[in-house]
Amino acid sequence: MKFPIYFSKKIAFSKDNKNNLSRIIIFIGRLSVALGIVVSLITISTGLGSKKAIKNKMGDFSGHISIKSTKSNASYNSSVLDQENFDLKELKKIPEVETAQSYASLSGILRTKENFAGIILKGVGKDFDKNRFQKFVTSGEIPDYTEKGYNNDIMLSEQIAKGLHLKVNDSITAVFSKEDQKPIYRKFVVKGIYNTDIKLIDELFIIGDINHVRKIQNMGKTDIGGVDIFLKDFDKTDVVFPQVEKIIGYKNYTEKTTDKYPQILQWIEIFDTNISVILGIMLVVVVINIIMVLLILIIERTNSIGVLKTLGADNNQIRAIFINYTLLIIIPGLIVGNLIGIGLLLIQKYFGIIKLNPKEYYISTVPVDLNLGYILALSLGILVVSAISLIVPSYLISRISPAKVVKYNCLLYTSPSPRD
Repeated sequence: MKFPIYFSKKIAFSKDNKNNLSRIIIFIGRLSVALGIVVSLITISTGLGSKKAIKNKMGDFSGHISIKSTKSNASYNSSVLDQENFDLKELKKIPEVETAQSYASLSGILRTKENFAGIILKGVGKDFDKNRFQKFVTSGEIPDYTEKGYNNDIMLSEQIAKGLHLKVNDSITAVFSKEDQKPIYRKFVVKGIYNTDIKLIDELFIIGDINHVRKIQNMGKTDIGGVDIFLKDFDKTDVVFPQVEKIIGYKNYTEKTTDKYPQILQWIEIFDTNISVILGIMLVVVVINIIMVLLILIIERTNSIGVLKTLGADNNQIRAIFINYTLLIIIPGLIVGNLIGIGLLLIQKYFGIIKLNPKEYYISTVPVDLNLGYILALSLGILVVSAISLIVPSYLISRISPAKVVKYNCLLYTSPSPRD
């Protein structure tokens, strides 16, 4: 087994490779591998990064899992959550749950002298996770909602603020309606402005005091419309979901954040398809180029193969030599491709050079998710697939006859010159 490896190294690093067709073939093989690695790394890292970024944004705003009353309808006006058969403390004992916050929501209209906008007031209380929401804040600050009295400070999205020409510390009038359809007016002060880049959220939601919603909806002082549950890991949603269902009581129901925004979920699923298609294309291109390299090297070194067979080497040993030889050729391509790919991804991760339109992509810059596991898996996968794909074309070696090669060489070196 050591003979094929030894001989592969000898011919792979031979000076002869610099003086013949091998130099061009080796360059093409390495270039195809390097480009394949670069494209694959960028595709996987940005694809997974985009999925993760969009899911985290949805979860950090709306909770990874929400609890609502079964009396809730298609409107955004909250029904009172049943708390008799539901203990919030039991919910927080679930290991994967990081925190939970109460809310109540109400639809209405924000109105200025020049314009108006339909909105949903998401009322939050003293358990509002300000640290989690802070990443969305672009100007101003997050108000303190202590549930003592009525706090008139609110937070608007950038989209709503621009549409109504509002800025921090501006006053705005909101119009709501009760069950009897009589309009109720509230005057709020814009304390902060946020941006999630998710259109379905930014075009509707404002954050305010839950007591305003309770008052308008005729709720009790401790009534709530729902609970947003935040997990330590978004990927644990399917694990935690059935556990939450067991402790919320029969008058309430649970909803995943991905179910709230099905359009976004469908968009996220496109990334999986794109990643698979691009990886498949790159793998085919790399394999075809590597097979081409092997075939040309075999044809070019027919004499060497004949000599090896004459000296007693069998077909399996010679096949192993050329497969190892080809793999030794593509390893530098793997290294260079990884260095270039990781370098480009690090630049994008820390400097955000490539921008996106959040109205179409739900994110403003191309996110990057670098993971050593899939980087190694990708390189190892290309090596393994290349090695397997080289087995069939290597059988061309068995068709090379040492007798014919020796006879051809004898004729070549003993044939008279034109002068003779």
